[in-house]
Amino acid sequence: MNASEDTALDHAPESELQSARRVTLVGLVLDALLGVVKVIIGFFYNSYALIADGVHSFSDVASDIMVLVLFRISREEPDEDHPYGHERFETLGAVILGSALIALAGVLAWEAVQRVMHVDLGVPGWPVLVVAAAAVLGKEWIYHYTLRVGKAIRSDLLVANAWHSRTDAFSSIVVMLGASGAMLGYPWLDAVAACGIAVIVARVGWHLAWDNVKELVDTAMPVDKQRHLREVAEATEGVRSVNAIKSRRMGSDFLLDIHLQVDPEVSVSEGHEIGVRAEHRLLEAVPDVREVTFHIDAEDEAVQQNVHAAILPSRSAVANQLEERWGDLINFHNTCPPRLHYLSDEVSVELYLESRTAVNEASRNQQCLTCQLKSRTSDLPWIGDIRIWYADEFRTGPNQN
Repeated sequence: MNASEDTALDHAPESELQSARRVTLVGLVLDALLGVVKVIIGFFYNSYALIADGVHSFSDVASDIMVLVLFRISREEPDEDHPYGHERFETLGAVILGSALIALAGVLAWEAVQRVMHVDLGVPGWPVLVVAAAAVLGKEWIYHYTLRVGKAIRSDLLVANAWHSRTDAFSSIVVMLGASGAMLGYPWLDAVAACGIAVIVARVGWHLAWDNVKELVDTAMPVDKQRHLREVAEATEGVRSVNAIKSRRMGSDFLLDIHLQVDPEVSVSEGHEIGVRAEHRLLEAVPDVREVTFHIDAEDEAVQQNVHAAILPSRSAVANQLEERWGDLINFHNTCPPRLHYLSDEVSVELYLESRTAVNEASRNQQCLTCQLKSRTSDLPWIGDIRIWYADEFRTGPNQN
């Protein structure tokens, strides 16, 4: 990577912040202007639907302010209190915004119903149609602008704010239809249009809040993506199978926990290297995955969970038992530490002897050392296979005598 690429990466977060701030400020000014004009024209020209639409525009102003604050917080680097980053602040903001829209929709609908029941309805004037049409054009433009920036910088909060802007355009269309009907002799259509605006706002608020609540409760990634990740991991050299995949969303990305089953005979370092290779393949295959935590399993977890009725003894406990039973047969002070394999409900033991001098005189005169070792530990239900290796016989395989 050259110096210019390093510089570009260093300034990428700040560039995203500037793009988000610019588009949000443009939208804020437009929303504030439309809100004022809608309320004034609606009040003087007898259109409660336009007044409701103006209130909707003011809610856009509030959401724009929230976006400006939360977007900056969400782009801060991970710290001690938030080791996974701050993207969930965007999610929280989207939930708050969606909840506010639902509450606003309830107020608008209630006021519209009260207006139909208790107020003599007037006929809207033609400026209502002009303002509503101008609002449709303005909000449709800001919707496309905000959506383009939100997708470019992968911000769910900006995308949500873009759709909030589009609901304002939809509601202005409803205002035009209601006002036109009222002008044609059906004045109650203006109040019905206000209720229609409330329904639009509530629907968008519900989807916005619910989609982000699912993130807060760690809903997994879609099944098709999980299936693809499993295929990629299992295609990695050294991976026998994938025992489990767990995922959760963090902003626009996913965090992944994956359990990889490998050959139980491989070393710890080789198992770790297999996991690292699988991690790199997963990150390349699915750009939405930001971080992978892998666990190396020596056997199928489902079988392991069904078999293990008790916890197997620790290394120190195993070593003490073996030395107690085998101390007169093997000189443990002249051997490498035994290699233990915890598989199913047993502990298999491999002894690596530097030479035959590690075997005590009493056992050299016996024909089968392995048989003696097994006999001495027959009362230990957790002992599995026992193998002995001599340093000068590693090339020919395990010695059974």
